Amino acid sequence: MTVQHDQQRSRFVVPLADGDAQLVYAPFTDDILDLQHTEIPPSGRGQGVGDGLVRAALAYARERGLRVIATCPYVQAWLRRHPDERP
Repeated sequence: MTVQHDQQRSRFVVPLADGDAQLVYAPFTDDILDLQHTEIPPSGRGQGVGDGLVRAALAYARERGLRVIATCPYVQAWLRRHPDERP
């Protein structure tokens, strides 16, 4: 699986046959990134697509020295399960 970064639309994307899986983000402040919404089409559910999207977003934040907040319930749950992954 390859996660693409669509900077123009502020999202991380995995193209699937039945639509794009995506994690949408927005700057909260200059040094905080808000991970706002995750959407996975049926063909990507249970396949690790959501995990890949979150990991790509966290890597992006880490590379830029950004902290993250998650207003997305999926990302909130993911971070509770993986507390050591938070930048």
